[in-house]
Amino acid sequence: MLLWIKTYFEALRKKEEGVTMIEYGLLAALIAVALIATIILVRNALQGTFNDVATGLS
Repeated sequence: MLLWIKTYFEALRKKEEGVTMIEYGLLAALIAVALIATIILVRNALQGTFNDVATGLS
């Protein structure tokens, strides 16, 4: 039984498909965070610009 567990964990360690999926997941999360931060920054800049234009027009 102990030998089976040892060979099972060695086989898991040699598999790289799970590692690749984790890397893609982390990459997707990083891209999502960057997009959200960019959208927030652009939204704040545009909101300030539109407020300036609205104040200038009134």
